Parts: sequence; C-alpha cells; structure tokens
Amino acid sequence: MFTGIVAAIGEITSVQVQEDANSQAGVRLTIDAGSLSMEDVALGDSIALNGACMTVIAKTAKGFVVDVSRASLNCTVGLDALNEVNLEKALRLADRLGGHLVSGHIDGLGIVRVFEPTGESWELVIDAPRGLAKYIAYKGSIVVNGVSLTVNTVMDGVPGCQFSINLIPHTVNVTTLKNLVVGARVNLEIDLIARYVERMLSLQR
Repeated sequence: MFTGIVAAIGEITSVQVQEDANSQAGVRLTIDAGSLSMEDVALGDSIALNGACMTVIAKTAKGFVVDVSRASLNCTVGLDALNEVNLEKALRLADRLGGHLVSGHIDGLGIVRVFEPTGESWELVIDAPRGLAKYIAYKGSIVVNGVSLTVNTVMDGVPGCQFSINLIPHTVNVTTLKNLVVGARVNLEIDLIARYVERMLSLQR
C-alpha cells in the first residue's frame, strides 16, 4: 500500500528489453533514486514508479532495479523510456497517511486536456475513460502518476468523463507533474474505497 505522497523524483537511466520468443517481453529498468533514501530498502520491497507498484530486484550505487512485465507496460505510461518518475516506498503501518490509501495498481490511462497556471496555482484537466467515470467524484481522491490529488470538478460526457484538479505550487515543484503537456497520457488509480463500494452494490442487484 502507498499514500500517493511522492517522496522523491527518480530517473530511469536504463531500459533493457527482456528476451522473449513471443515478442511479449517486458523490460528491466535501472532507476536513479535521486533523494530517496535506499538504506532501509531490501530486495523484494515495493516502490511505486509513477503510481505503479514494482518490486526491487537489485540495488545499485544510486538506486535500484525493477522488472516490468509486458502486462504492466500495456496498461501504464512512462515506464518504457528514459525519463523522470515519481517515487514512493510502500507504506508502513506506523507512517502518516498524508494522502489516501493507494494500492499501486493502475486502473486506466487519462489524457491531459488542460495544464496551465491560474493565479498562484495550476489547473489540470484530464479526460478519464468510461470504465473509470463512475468512480471519480467531486472532492474525492484520485491518483495521477502516483500523486494523490483531490478532484475539483467532474463533467460527464461521451465516452467517459472529464475532471479538474487544482495543483498548489509545492505539488508541481516536487513531482513530475511539472512536465505534463496537453495531450500527454497519465496513469490513473481510482479511490480504493470507491472500488469496494461498487463491488458491494453490484452484488445486491
């Protein structure tokens, strides 16, 4: 579990395609962890990369190594090329829950429609796919590229919905959200509680 509070910005410094006769190969990533302390990280620990939970298979002088399966690559963005990534270690039971409960499982991809300054803050508007629309609520929580955020507005449409977020300067400065451009795809994870509520209600129908 995670909180969606980014601990550091890392950088993918190497992308090695794994051998696979069926062309369904995943990749092995080497990550420069930046300011993220690796002292308490052991092999097998979980670290979220842009919101996607990955397992540490090796440690390096500057960071760590993870394997990303083809299945994970097919449902995420930002994990197959040299670029910056948001990093967060798995939550410990004694940690503060500064964001909200996050599983590190990407539910779908959104598309940035607006990213521009408004006053002292930034407005971020994202199109979400139809399958996620019912889970996105006004003042509810959503994770964008591993960052726990609060939904400001929701507008339903075809085929999904469009929602907006107000980003304070601190959030922009300490995450990779600063690099977003209109048309960019982003990893989305819906609120964990909403997922369970929908499941319980579906069994009552």
